[in-house]
Amino acid sequence: MRVLLWHVHGSWTTAFVQGDHDYLLPVTPDRDSDGLGRARSWDWPANVVEVPSHQLRKTDFDIVVLQRAHEPELVERWTGRRPGRDVPAVYVEHNTPGGAVPFSRHPLAEQSDVPVIHVTHFNRLFWDCGSAPTDVIEHGIIDPGHLYSGDLARAAVVVNEPVRRGRAVGTDLLPALSETAPLDVFGMKVHQLGEALGVHGDRLCTFEDLPQHRLHRELARRRVYVHTSRWTSLGLSLLEAMQLGMPVVALATTEAVVAVPPGAGVVTTRPDEMAAAVLRFIHDPAEAQVVGAAARDTALSTYGLGRFLADWDVRLAAWAPAVAI
Repeated sequence: MRVLLWHVHGSWTTAFVQGDHDYLLPVTPDRDSDGLGRARSWDWPANVVEVPSHQLRKTDFDIVVLQRAHEPELVERWTGRRPGRDVPAVYVEHNTPGGAVPFSRHPLAEQSDVPVIHVTHFNRLFWDCGSAPTDVIEHGIIDPGHLYSGDLARAAVVVNEPVRRGRAVGTDLLPALSETAPLDVFGMKVHQLGEALGVHGDRLCTFEDLPQHRLHRELARRRVYVHTSRWTSLGLSLLEAMQLGMPVVALATTEAVVAVPPGAGVVTTRPDEMAAAVLRFIHDPAEAQVVGAAARDTALSTYGLGRFLADWDVRLAAWAPAVAI
């Protein structure tokens, strides 16, 4: 099957393109947000092919995977085909709703041509899609391996743009956590975090835009992973930390309460309990190893790549039945 999609979320796309299909990614001359093409920070297989945007009208594809509200119009303008009518289409909703939650209306609410596919059951519950057909295909990730050593008595956090995103990703919680244990924060645009929070020295160190393989190695050296997001969808970095074999401490918000069952880590709505759990793992490497191993088993069984790709193959066959998979 030939699948047209945009490079929007690199981590999700990395898992998605591991399937047995041809994946067509639009590319624009300046590689803007509508034409990023292939990833630069992830290793994608050869069946992920860049297609110049001006050639899409002459390019055959069997289904389009939409991920942003403006993409239906973009498909029609660039290809001459209407998603859901002239070509099968699905819309993957990666994000928790914004605005007047829980009354947020989805951009594709009430239409019947394009199914809305949520990446978590929490997102499906909270988005108001009206009569639009909906489904859930939960995340799956490539197993990074059981790399955990925990030899550094520090806590790891992965978050992109923490200064801009603020409370949504729990940036305000980091100063108090850094008083409990030294923090290493990884992600995009994290270099000014210490200055913005007024935390200096070894209590908070930042690591900007590491390649994924190096990020995994560095995370696995930290004693515990901390997930501070209040209102984002299920972060793939949390699942990666679990598959690395790290014990995790997470806010009991959105899908994290399901992703981290008892024994695989600590989930709580209380910042003081979060800090106490971090401190416990920091000072008890043996317990951290045991809990981390349970976290890995959980993440492999629930968020394994094989299940993810199989779920997508079943759905793609249903949505584009005239095309053999």
